[in-house]
Amino acid sequence: MDGVSDLPYRAVTRTAKLASLPVGMAGRAALGLGKRLGGRPAELVAQELQQRTADQIFRVLGELKGGALKLGQALSIFEAALPPEIAGPYRATLTRLQESAPPLPAATVHRVLATDLGPEWRDQFTSFDDRPAAAASIGQVHRAVWQDGRRVAVKVQYPGAGRALSNDFAQLSRVGRLFGALMPGLDVKPMLDELRARVVEELDYRLEAQAQQAFADAYFGDPDIAVPAVVTATDHVLVTEWMDGTPLAEVIAAGTQQQRNSAGMLLVRFLFSGPDRVGMLHADPHPGNFRLLPDGRLGVLDFGAVDRLPGGLPLIFGRLLWIMHNDGDIETVEQELREHGFLRPGVTVDLDELRVFLAPLAEPSRCDSFTFSREWMRSEAARYSDLRSANVARRLNLPPSYVLIHRVSTAGIGVLCQLDCAGEFRSEVLRWVPGYGPASEAPPAVHTAPADESLGAA
Repeated sequence: MDGVSDLPYRAVTRTAKLASLPVGMAGRAALGLGKRLGGRPAELVAQELQQRTADQIFRVLGELKGGALKLGQALSIFEAALPPEIAGPYRATLTRLQESAPPLPAATVHRVLATDLGPEWRDQFTSFDDRPAAAASIGQVHRAVWQDGRRVAVKVQYPGAGRALSNDFAQLSRVGRLFGALMPGLDVKPMLDELRARVVEELDYRLEAQAQQAFADAYFGDPDIAVPAVVTATDHVLVTEWMDGTPLAEVIAAGTQQQRNSAGMLLVRFLFSGPDRVGMLHADPHPGNFRLLPDGRLGVLDFGAVDRLPGGLPLIFGRLLWIMHNDGDIETVEQELREHGFLRPGVTVDLDELRVFLAPLAEPSRCDSFTFSREWMRSEAARYSDLRSANVARRLNLPPSYVLIHRVSTAGIGVLCQLDCAGEFRSEVLRWVPGYGPASEAPPAVHTAPADESLGAA
C-alpha cells in the first residue's frame, strides 16, 4: 500500500457504469428480478442490489486513490438525480468518499513528512495523530498541534498520485471518441487537455497554499464565510489551521430546514463572490469541502482546484440571464453562445428549442425566492440525458476556458438540490454576477486583485 494502486482504468469504467444503472434499464431489471425470487418484494430486492452496487463503488474508488476518488466525489453529488426509492443507499455510501478512504500506513506518511519537512519534522509539532482524520482526493489529512499551539490539519499527498492521475487521463483520452459520438457538438480533445492541466495543478501543494491564503485574506473577518489560514506548505505537505464544524454531508443527511437553507445561501454567496473578491473561483464544490460552523458561518476547505479569473466572472453569464429573464431576443443568445465557443462553426440549433432548453437554467434567479429540490434535479438530468438528435444539449460545446466554471455550476447545483434548500438566490446574482442588465448599461466586472502569491512558512 506504499504508493497508489495501479488497478486498470476499466475497473473505474465498470464502476461508473454500475452507478448509472438505477436510472435506466437496471432499475427495471432489478424490479423484474424481485418478482422471480420466491415472492420477495421487488422494492426490497432493488434496494439490496443498489446497496451492493454502492458498496462496490466505494471499495474500488477508495482503493484507486487518484482521479477515481474525484469521480466518487462527483457521484456523491449526482445521486440527487436518482429516483428517491434508490437514492438512500447511494447517499449513505458515496458521501463516505468525501471524508474517508483506505489510509496510508503511518510509516509511509512519516517518510513523506521527513522528505518534505526534514528528518526532524516532529520538532515542528507538539503532537501528531498518525490516524488520518479525512481523505482528500489525492492525499489524506491528519490532526496535529503546531509548535506554537495552534491545532492544524496536515494534508499529506499520496506517493505516486501524479502517476495515477496521468494514467486516468490517458485512458480517458482514449475513449474521448465516445463522448464525441454522444455529443456531436462537443470538441473533446481541447476540453480534456484543459481539464488535465487543471487537475495536474492540484498536485502542487505550494500552488494550493497560495490560493487558500488568498481566500483566507479576502474573507478574514467575514460574517458569513471562514477559510483556514495556511501555516506552511511544501511540494507534498500542506499545513493549515484546523476547522471544526458540521460537515455539509451531515446537514444533507439530517440537518434542519433552517440549516439547509442557510448552508445553501452561504454556498451560493461564496461561489459567486470569490471571483469578485479574490479573482479566483473555488472549483471543487462537493460537500466534503464545506462545514457549517457553530457561529453560523460556512467554513470552506480544499483549494487545490481553483479557476483564476482576474477579471471576475465572464460577462456572458449575466448577459444571458438578463435576456432569458426578460424574454429577450433568442437570436442574441445564439450569437453570444457562438461568439464564446459554446456553438461550434457549422453546428445549428433550433431557436425555439434553444429557448425552451435554457429557460429552466435561468429559473433559480428569475424569482426572488427559489427552492432547489431533488425532483427539479431529476427533471433537469432527464433533459440532459435525452439522446435524441434534436436535443439541444447534444449540440452545445464546452470551451476549454469554461471547463472549471461548468464544473462548479453543475456540482454546485447538485449540492443545493441535495440540501433541498430554499432562498433568495436572485439577490446573490444581482450582487455578484457582472453583465446582468441591458447591454448598454451592464457594468464591467469589478474585483479585488489576488493576494501576493509569495508564501512563506508561518
